[in-house]
Amino acid sequence: MSALLVQLEALSRERPKRVLRLEGRLPCGERFELLIYRGFSSSTTHPTAYDPDQPALAEGSEITSATLLEGPLKPGDEIELAGPAPVETFLLSQGWD
Repeated sequence: MSALLVQLEALSRERPKRVLRLEGRLPCGERFELLIYRGFSSSTTHPTAYDPDQPALAEGSEITSATLLEGPLKPGDEIELAGPAPVETFLLSQGWD
């Protein structure tokens, strides 16, 4: 899971006007939402370690969908550019365009 997030964070660094929203379930069954923007992952649903070298998602977490948004986000006025789709869609740079 952490290798996947590292790949997505690297792709997002090159696209400062894109935000990738990941949704899924933690190993305990709780729903999560994670935003990837400018190379960093940030959870909107659960606490994460302050250390950016620590993975933002626990091993065993399941990503059920990914949505590409126009960044920076404007609360209440989000612009969806692609998705929801499988997260693998965004492992290629073309998925971010």
